[in-house]
Amino acid sequence: MEQRFVRGDPDALREMYGAFGGMIHRIGVLALHDHHDAEDLVQQVFVKAWRGRGTFDPDRGSLVSWLLGITRHQIADGFAERSRHLRDVQAVASTSGPIENNRAAEHLVDRLAMDESFERLPAVQQHVLRLAFYDGLTHVEIADVTGWPVGTVKSHIRRGLARLRQEWEVDGATS
Repeated sequence: MEQRFVRGDPDALREMYGAFGGMIHRIGVLALHDHHDAEDLVQQVFVKAWRGRGTFDPDRGSLVSWLLGITRHQIADGFAERSRHLRDVQAVASTSGPIENNRAAEHLVDRLAMDESFERLPAVQQHVLRLAFYDGLTHVEIADVTGWPVGTVKSHIRRGLARLRQEWEVDGATS
């Protein structure tokens, strides 16, 4: 099936979809918490796989591993897009209407500073922190979604939080 897929055989794509589509859908439901989004994810993964089939190298890994890598990237891209959209909506919502006191302005400035700090984190740390805090996934669920060991997930979360804490500290104290 792998060789036929790489050569562009549509039947091989159908076989792959039958063999791995359900697994990718389950991962999507776990990560996205929505069956419709998971269905979209499956379609996106297989379209991306088909278009990029020339980059698949069986010497570097199995077809399922390659598909799972595409799945992880699609999920991460989706989270990044959702996060940007959510931040934009929150920024607009927090400024719509007159600012009655400095507290609202300070909150907006703090929020924007936090967002900028978050964006400076390495992509891996951003990804696991989004999964943990925006999507409420447990360490085990994050490990399932990313394919990483639980210890690696915990390390990325710990390092990301430590880096954010370090950026937010002022003269050795947090506000």
